[in-house]
Amino acid sequence: MEVKTSLLDNMIGVGDMVLLEPLSEDSFLENLKNRFEHNEIYTYIGSVVISMNPYRSLPIFTPEKVEEYRNRNFYELSPHIYALADEAYRSLRDQDKDQCILITGESGAGKTEASKLVMSYVAAVCGKGQEVNKVKEQLLQSNPVLEAFGNAKTVRNDNSSRFGKYMDIEFDFKGDPLGGVISNYLLEKSRVVKQPRGERNFHVFYQLLSGASDESLKKLKLHRDFSKYNYLSLDSAAVNGLDDAANFRTVRNAMQIVGFMEDEVQSVMELVAAVLKLGNIEFKPDSRSNGSDESRIKDKNDLKEMCELLGIEQSVLERAFSYRTVEAKLEKVSTTLNVAQAYYARDALAKNLYSRLFSWLVTRINESIKAQGKTRHKVMGVLDIYGFEIFEDGDNSFEQFIINYCNEKLQQIFIELTLREEQEEYIREGIEWTNIEYFNNAVICDLIENNQNGILAMLDEECLRPGTVTDETFLDKLNTICAEHLHFESRLSKNSKFLTDHSLPHSCFRIQHYAGKVLYRAEGFVDKNNDLLYRDLSQAMYKANHKLIKQLFPEGNPAKVNLKRPLTAGFQFKASVGTLMRNLQTKNPNYIRCIKPNDKKASHIFTDSLVRHQLRYLGLMENVRVRRAGYAFRQPYEPCLERYKMLCKRTWPHWLGPAREGVEVLMSDLPVPAEEFSFGRSKIFIRNPRTLFFLEERRRQCLQDLATLIQKIYRGWKCRGHFLLLKKSQIVVSAWYRRYAQQKKYQKIKSATTVVQSYTRGWQARKLLRELKYQKRCVEAVTTISAFWHGTQARMELRRLKQEVRNKHAVTVIWAYWQGTKARRELRRLKEEARRKHAVAVIWAYWQGLKIRREYRKFFRANAGKKIYDFTIQRIMQKYFLGLKSTLPSMSPIDKNWPARPYLFLGGVHSELRRIFHLWRCKKYRSQFTEEKKAVYEEKLEASELFKDKKALYPSSVSQPFKGDYLEINKNPKYQKLSIAMEDKVLLADVVNKINRANGKGTARLFLLTKNSVVLADQKTGQVKASVPLPDLTSVSVSTQSDGFFALKLKEGSASAVKGDFLLSSEHLIEIITKIHRMGTTAADREQLDIDISDEFLVQFKHDKVCVKFIQGVPKNGNSVSCKRKNNRLLEVSVPSTA
Repeated sequence: MEVKTSLLDNMIGVGDMVLLEPLSEDSFLENLKNRFEHNEIYTYIGSVVISMNPYRSLPIFTPEKVEEYRNRNFYELSPHIYALADEAYRSLRDQDKDQCILITGESGAGKTEASKLVMSYVAAVCGKGQEVNKVKEQLLQSNPVLEAFGNAKTVRNDNSSRFGKYMDIEFDFKGDPLGGVISNYLLEKSRVVKQPRGERNFHVFYQLLSGASDESLKKLKLHRDFSKYNYLSLDSAAVNGLDDAANFRTVRNAMQIVGFMEDEVQSVMELVAAVLKLGNIEFKPDSRSNGSDESRIKDKNDLKEMCELLGIEQSVLERAFSYRTVEAKLEKVSTTLNVAQAYYARDALAKNLYSRLFSWLVTRINESIKAQGKTRHKVMGVLDIYGFEIFEDGDNSFEQFIINYCNEKLQQIFIELTLREEQEEYIREGIEWTNIEYFNNAVICDLIENNQNGILAMLDEECLRPGTVTDETFLDKLNTICAEHLHFESRLSKNSKFLTDHSLPHSCFRIQHYAGKVLYRAEGFVDKNNDLLYRDLSQAMYKANHKLIKQLFPEGNPAKVNLKRPLTAGFQFKASVGTLMRNLQTKNPNYIRCIKPNDKKASHIFTDSLVRHQLRYLGLMENVRVRRAGYAFRQPYEPCLERYKMLCKRTWPHWLGPAREGVEVLMSDLPVPAEEFSFGRSKIFIRNPRTLFFLEERRRQCLQDLATLIQKIYRGWKCRGHFLLLKKSQIVVSAWYRRYAQQKKYQKIKSATTVVQSYTRGWQARKLLRELKYQKRCVEAVTTISAFWHGTQARMELRRLKQEVRNKHAVTVIWAYWQGTKARRELRRLKEEARRKHAVAVIWAYWQGLKIRREYRKFFRANAGKKIYDFTIQRIMQKYFLGLKSTLPSMSPIDKNWPARPYLFLGGVHSELRRIFHLWRCKKYRSQFTEEKKAVYEEKLEASELFKDKKALYPSSVSQPFKGDYLEINKNPKYQKLSIAMEDKVLLADVVNKINRANGKGTARLFLLTKNSVVLADQKTGQVKASVPLPDLTSVSVSTQSDGFFALKLKEGSASAVKGDFLLSSEHLIEIITKIHRMGTTAADREQLDIDISDEFLVQFKHDKVCVKFIQGVPKNGNSVSCKRKNNRLLEVSVPSTA
């Protein structure tokens, strides 16, 4: 049987605060401190997880830990965030209950890291597969992108989230992730233009300047020096432990994984650079002739570079910074802006530009990670949102007000859902439900969000009121309407008890939140709630040529002028919080409360006052009291009986009946009052923690007694085993000794017998040897006598033969000498005769030469040598031409043979004759062409100019003739109607595949080309599907690979471009594009068609642009080309690699 541990085993302090006894704020704090000092950073309050930030790495997040908590009961192991994540995932997968995980805490408490741990655990335990892993990777890689643009270094946290994030992860029926949707709340956009001392702007600015290449920075018109930008604080530019350059590469890689196109990434970086440039624009005062104040830009260089990045005319943006136009129904009023107003307009534009870019990023990520299909999916939501904020120096402003409002709503829903969960469990188990007294913060929520008298409603009313509106008038209205409210305090209100409260300044008001009193400074409430961007700036940004700007500023469209005042920041946040609350109420909640142990961001330091402050505003004591109001501990019958069965003799060691009856027998046998526990349908409920600790103490004593019994039995078994081993060993030793003694005795007898036998055999052998030696000597004597006799006979015969040989040799020598003498005499005679003949020939040659010289001496003059030279050259040339005539190559133009050069001085003539001969035979060859054949070769020549050395498919098309009409459309009766419908002559007819962007698969279509149009028709019916006039074609895109894919790009705004461009595939790609290009070249009234050859190009499908990317690889279906959709914006074509 598997041995399982429990929450109560080897417990440091108390693992579940519901069991803490006695319960007080001091004991609560002491228990947390004790566990933190022993590296136990997680503690439960029932099903709520308290997480302490350790500020260091702990070995509790390994893959082994993931497997340890996988499919385990929540209370089965020690407290861990993995236990909560596993409980939520299994409830979603097995019980089909939508889940949400709410992570709260102040900045630096570890909320972002907790959300990463939850997502990584879910990714580790869910299914595997190529598509599932791709979805998991995209969900996980969305975090680095949002952290770069939404996180910043603060005095409390080096990676503080400055926005609220809620992610819905969608699962299928098996529990595999399908996609997700991210919602963001209240980006702290004021940080773009101003940061508190010791803090930084958003990470992306520093990452871009540190990690981008020099070439990229040059394109963005940026420098690496942080000091050149007014929006970047210099005192905290460098942060220990943060590598901005490496993080920039991580962000770029994450954006690629999520599905951002390269041009989209470049556009985003251009907007980030524009924000930096915008901060460097400074103004100087100026006066007009009428005496009114106005502003002028000091240095226009940064303005110029920003306008170049965004594609805006410099004069348009410069005027928008200097003037403001107010529009009524029938009139416009233009006023100048002074220096303060100009700086306000500049900062407002920077904040709106960055916040809208951030919202666009979230929307773009949602497009990539959203689940496909419209069926209902299981959903797990993860909420990572700022906790309750209280600044001790009273510098709480509008941002803290709406953050604390959000936390009030979360606390309200927490109490409601916790009580509802308790009540449902009591009813399900058949336990009587008793009402629980608790503080209901609905009165505080009503104070803030009431539509008539709420603070947000009054703030909106004040912002929309005509006349002079200031923070003071807003505070006066609060003092008038909220003066009698029990949770509102102001020194200027009608309530006289605060008139002498010097801790409450005149310009502030105080609200009694559930977590304590918070002092808010009214300064800035009106401006921050308005969040006003002048319409002139919106219209100027809409005029930009940049790809994203028009999407970010739709209100700047002159055709859609809206004179209504834009919604206030408070109204928008209230609406988004309401949507969030309604979403959370439909899901089963799981809570993680994050606590920061110290302000120094150091490990092993526990600051009591700081943690106590967080305990109060997180309402953890209230959570414990709500949970303990009924029964403090509950446990199913099976694990309860398994844990405590040794406390009763009737249940130990095995209980054979139902588990509930065993627990009832067990509890009746123990001295525990009946009112301290109740029996539910599947669980036992224990009212007081003391009862549980009593059971644990009795169990510990029983375990000690059982351990002693086990030790006693084990020692006896061990001693008996040792004795039996000694006994067995003694028997074995005796047996081996007796065997050894008998073997020695046998060896002695065997040795004596062997000696006797050896002596007997020796005597017999020696006797036999003597007899054999005597017989051998007799045989040898006879042999010797016979040998001597045969030797004498042989020597006598030898002497006779030698004498005969000597006689024959003497005769041979004498005959040889006589033959040699005769031969030498004949040789001397022949030599003498040859000398005489040679002498006669020499004398005759000399005589002939003398006669010739005497005969021709009278003809020789001074120029005789030149004539002889010319005669010789003439004879050589004659011989050369006659030889060339007989060795000329064939008349084929591709024959490269040519006779070898006979003389060096004929080199130039030889080469020129070869060239002339080649031109002549080419002319003779061309004269044989018909007009049709000539047109084919012209098309081949044009195809060579277009595709040679550019397209890998071109070499294989050279040997294939351009047939044109592959379908024989005029002869084929199947296409008779289609042939009649064509007005012009069909120049090319072929079957192509039209690529579907949804799945990358092709549909067969008939492709017809005439002088004026391109027609696509159905292959089976011959019905015309699309007809595109050639003037509507702007370009054709193909890859450099050996595939047949090509895209016909249509002119924007034309009637043919309603359904977008065409992505086709054909086996005769070279011929099709050459004929289309030839039609555009020969027509005088059309522009020449562009041929774009690239391995990555964009295709417009209706309203979306899709990138078609060609890669080399081994497709699944063999050597053919395959097309597959990677995401909503990418089609990937896999082409077989060529050797």
